Amino acid sequence: MSRISKKPIQIPNNVDFSISNSEVIVKGPLGSLHQRLSADHITIANENNELFVKSTNSTKQSHSLSGTMRSLINNMIIGVTSGFVKRLNIVGVGYRAQASGDTLNLSLGFSHPIAYKMPNGITVETPTQTEVVIKGINKQQVGQIAAEIRAFRPPEPYKGKGVRYADEVITLKETKKK
Repeated sequence: MSRISKKPIQIPNNVDFSISNSEVIVKGPLGSLHQRLSADHITIANENNELFVKSTNSTKQSHSLSGTMRSLINNMIIGVTSGFVKRLNIVGVGYRAQASGDTLNLSLGFSHPIAYKMPNGITVETPTQTEVVIKGINKQQVGQIAAEIRAFRPPEPYKGKGVRYADEVITLKETKKK
């Protein structure tokens, strides 16, 4: 059995948790999230504000799904209570970002500016011209948006110019010598 699924999930007091029609719904102060549940492989038990995710049979797929569903439900609870944040740094002369409403305008050295429209539930801030802060309640969506913005101009290995995660370490290559 998955070791991850053996750990119980603590449900805070300000979070409502419900299971209906093979779907898990989590509502909290920041919003609500839902996730489809594979009812033929796992069961969820709620005991004293703790959730236990268990596999229904002893197949490899059931064991792996129980650990995956436990992680997804835990991320949903964290998302509706505190949310998720990804920070990006922009390095390079003339490279900058500006948030206006739900659009992120990027100037990354191309002949045209890039206007990236944020989906519903995701907010973007630019504290400075070279910092981008992406916030939301869905961990997968926040990470996907950050990866798409980084993909416009990934950091290059010689000078380190481009868009990178705030905690990313770029090892620079040495230039070719004669």
